[in-house]
Formats: sequence, structure tokens, C-alpha cells
Amino acid sequence: MDVIDMLKEEHRAMAKLLKAFERQLDVLARAEHPDYDVIDGVLQYCRDFPDRYHHPKEDLLLERLLMRQPEASEKIGDLYKEHEELAELTNRLVHGFDSLLNEAEISREGIVALGRDFLQHYWDHMRKEEEVFLPLAREVLSESDLRQVDSKIESSPDPLFGPEVDARFDSLREHILAWDREDREATG
Repeated sequence: MDVIDMLKEEHRAMAKLLKAFERQLDVLARAEHPDYDVIDGVLQYCRDFPDRYHHPKEDLLLERLLMRQPEASEKIGDLYKEHEELAELTNRLVHGFDSLLNEAEISREGIVALGRDFLQHYWDHMRKEEEVFLPLAREVLSESDLRQVDSKIESSPDPLFGPEVDARFDSLREHILAWDREDREATG
């Protein structure tokens, strides 16, 4: 599996995570009680894994792509900036939920709006990468380029979707797997 395949696999996993968060956000929007452990797990994961492991892989791939085809930035946009914005949105959401749980400074509607903004940015970002960035990288970069990118990647197993789940994500993973099964059964 090369870096492009690895990134696509991580996007599929992230989509499951975003759907889990969206389910809980919908519960909150109906003024019901969401599973705050699921929300906390999603936010912990989003603060840790994408910025430490996933986005650096994309940045290395983008660096190599722009070295080979500088004009690609016109098609792709500024992914570096988008990664920074996603990290900032994640931090704002974490602080928003902390405030909500401590009954300070933010309304339920405010946190739902912040959560929807977070989701929209993540979905838009991944869509751009899947539809523009990764196909362009596959088209432009040689096998040698991909091997060079692979050699610079810090190898770390995914703490939620990898072979060994970090204990803090056990419950979240079980929920995601159950919801994934439900979704597959519903679509037949």
C-alpha cells in the first residue's frame, strides 16, 4: 500500500468517525442527551491523529507534487492552510463542548452550529482531497516519488482504526462498528 492508498483508507475511517459525531450532534440538536463519551472520543481523536500523523503525510505528498508540478496549487488550493483551519476548528469545538458541559458561555444551539461548521469543513476538505489532490498526485508522481514520500512518513498505528485500539477509544470503536453495521443493513 503506497501513501495515496494509505491516505484514502484513513479518509474512509475518518468518514466513519465524522458520521458518529454527526449522529451525536443530531441528538444534541433535538435537545436530547447525546453520548458525551462518544463525542469526547471523536474530539480526542481529531485533536491527535489527523494533525500528528495524517496531515503530515498529505503535506509530504503535496510537497512532492508541487515540486513536480508547481501549477497544481491552482487546482488544489492551500491544503496547508486548510489543515491549520481544521485544527483550529477542532480546538474551538473542544472548548465549546467543555463550556457546554460546565454550563458556561455557550448555548446548545451555539455548540450545534459550531459542530455543523466543523463537519462541513471536514467533509469539504476530504472531498477536495479525494476528488482533486489524490488523483492528481497519482497521475503526476512516479513510483519513485511515492517511495521517497513513504520513506519520510512517521509510522504510527491508528489508535482507533488500527490493529490495536487505544483503550481510551474502545467504546467509540464499538459504537462506530455497530452504527456501520446498522447502516450497511439498512442499505441492503
